[in-house]
Amino acid sequence: MYRLKLSERSGIISSPHTMADSTPLLSQVPVSAPPDTSSNQDDKSPNVFSLDEIIEQTLGSFGWGQFLQALLVSLAWGFDAQQAFISVFTDALPLWHCTNNTTCKSTSKICEIPRSSWSWDGSASQSIISDWNLECASSFISGFPESSFFAGCLVGALSLATLADSAFGRKNLLLFSCLGMNIAALLTIFSTNVWIYSAFRFATGFGSAPIATCTVVLLTERVGTKWRGRVGVMASFGFGLGFLSLPAIAYISRGSSWKTLYLCTSISGILYCLLAYYFAYESPRWLLVQGREEEAIEILKRLSPRKKDSFDARISSLPKSEEDDDFFSAIKDLFRKRWALQRLLIVMVLSFSLGMMFYGIPLGIGDLGFNNIYLAVTFNALMEFPSYVITFFFLERANRRTSLLAFSMTSGICSIGCAIVHGSDMRGIQIGLELGAYFCVCAAYNVLLIYSMELFPTCVRNTAATMVEQSQVFGAIFSPMLISVSRGKESSSYGVFGAVIICCGFFVACLPETRGQTLCDTMGQQECKTRASTVLF
Repeated sequence: MYRLKLSERSGIISSPHTMADSTPLLSQVPVSAPPDTSSNQDDKSPNVFSLDEIIEQTLGSFGWGQFLQALLVSLAWGFDAQQAFISVFTDALPLWHCTNNTTCKSTSKICEIPRSSWSWDGSASQSIISDWNLECASSFISGFPESSFFAGCLVGALSLATLADSAFGRKNLLLFSCLGMNIAALLTIFSTNVWIYSAFRFATGFGSAPIATCTVVLLTERVGTKWRGRVGVMASFGFGLGFLSLPAIAYISRGSSWKTLYLCTSISGILYCLLAYYFAYESPRWLLVQGREEEAIEILKRLSPRKKDSFDARISSLPKSEEDDDFFSAIKDLFRKRWALQRLLIVMVLSFSLGMMFYGIPLGIGDLGFNNIYLAVTFNALMEFPSYVITFFFLERANRRTSLLAFSMTSGICSIGCAIVHGSDMRGIQIGLELGAYFCVCAAYNVLLIYSMELFPTCVRNTAATMVEQSQVFGAIFSPMLISVSRGKESSSYGVFGAVIICCGFFVACLPETRGQTLCDTMGQQECKTRASTVLF
């Protein structure tokens, strides 16, 4: 397998004024002649561009083709959101009522009264809790299925992360993961007990592991620097759309078996995979790094807002450099370089705290006294869209590091306030703080997605972004258990969430700023850029 080297490889593209002539879109640069010492090079090729400038010149603006591609790819993350939060409805404790007023009172705890004295409000199959008589089960058992999902995400990330940076590619891994996730979700309807159900939830999480990072990386590598942050927010918009659609589907299917919700979400996800297989494009930047110039240029032609006839049809091969690129080469590169390892550990620590809050707040919404769970989840899902608007318009105007720190601190303060303020007379303030905490953690998550992607070069970008994403999932694993343990204890879990994110948020001050900077493609190029910025600082 081959990879671009900064010192040996560079792309050449004709200038905007000469793109219609016979100059090839990519042409060869002699390895033996450094650009500064070649006296005749300027005469032969007056406009020489790097690989990043090739992307900038062809995809610098944002056309309808790129918009439709962004919309198509971002929908994959929506199906991931549905499977991540589906347990809010399928694993919930249903409403019940007394059937014998002598031995049962509406204020009694369900496990303290005889089973013959009460009954479920709806069908016993509406939730796994009522279907398998888990209402009095331990917090470990009731939270185990959702924790299994996040554990599957963690294992899936460790197993699949490097595939997108190897010969498998971003698009193929995205579709493979999305299809596997939805097939596992479909098979979940055949569960007969909580342990089989948890196994299928683990498989679903395993498949969903690379979806988030593949979506963001695939989209941001297909646009110029100006649109990189905004397209990343569009990817997050797909997640919010999927989250928002979940309570709507659950409300329409209310009264039905919990299996109906899995059936509806998984079948639509499988149909989406078939659509994306034929119409979604691979990352041209990744194709160029892999030495597949013909495919890359063809995609650049399709995606570029410029007229297609402005591209030269001839393609000349670039010099290739053979490197050790085994299955785990991307992970090895991240751990060999001290600067890369330091960046990776810092963003993983912050991502861990964001994961606890991002998934923990919606999963624990039932403890805040909402009488209508459908409305409660809808309110939280709606909070994602203002966060997208904020990050979409201000991400390119504000520093990544400052924005991430501000959103993280504010989210933690609101979450701690949510735990402190309690009681029926303070319910409105408590819910307002909860929505504020979720809004800020969503905004912080949006910034972190773009920030972590910009911190690493193309050759390891998806691997690094996946490890950051899965540290978030690792934090999410603790959320269901923590919520189950603190159930009935005045939302104490929100206090833990807030304290963790505040402590971890300070580490972001150790990271470099990346706003407005071009993406690097090799470890050597990124290292030279890091050294240069350190000297200037």
